[in-house]
Amino acid sequence: MAKLLLIRHGRTNLQKEDRYWGSTDIPLNDTGIKQAEQIRDSLAREKITHVYSSTLSRTRDTAKIIAAAHHINVFACEELNEFNFGYAEGLTYEEIKKLHPSLAEDMAKMGAITFPGGESLDKFYTRVQAFLKRLEKHKAQDTLVIVAHAGSLRMLICHLLELEQKHWYRMFIDQASISVVNMYPHISILNSLNDTSHLKPVEN
Repeated sequence: MAKLLLIRHGRTNLQKEDRYWGSTDIPLNDTGIKQAEQIRDSLAREKITHVYSSTLSRTRDTAKIIAAAHHINVFACEELNEFNFGYAEGLTYEEIKKLHPSLAEDMAKMGAITFPGGESLDKFYTRVQAFLKRLEKHKAQDTLVIVAHAGSLRMLICHLLELEQKHWYRMFIDQASISVVNMYPHISILNSLNDTSHLKPVEN
């Protein structure tokens, strides 16, 4: 059984704004760094063998803090990057309704969405799926940390549990949360989802 520790990055300065930040490279703020340190401490007894992250700095920096305690390197993968919202990047939903009304309608229906200048939901689903090939080389006793984003982690869980793409909307992945999936040869089992019990209050 390989153990997957699925971790969302810590907080950024734009975390509180109700805007669609996906492919924009936003660094962790001081709170996010402290959250990453709390994740590191909570995983101190785990025998982590490999650490993956997306290529964006908010996940790479979270991953590096965790990996340093285990003296291993972080392998950054584009497949784990967040959804590319294209022209809607950085906009609120109200702004999207004014600037791109047809896109806002598609978003409200939560169906097949294509963001102009960005990605379609189908492309995003396929991109995240490609990451699974990297997992095939790992041994049953490996413990893998995967630091990514709310969207890419939800898509990855759908793939691992063999859920249809549409179900990615039905999971909530909080910042600095840990979800655990046990991966067996012919089945993957969700052990826990969106655990934030390791987080202590930190100043914003």
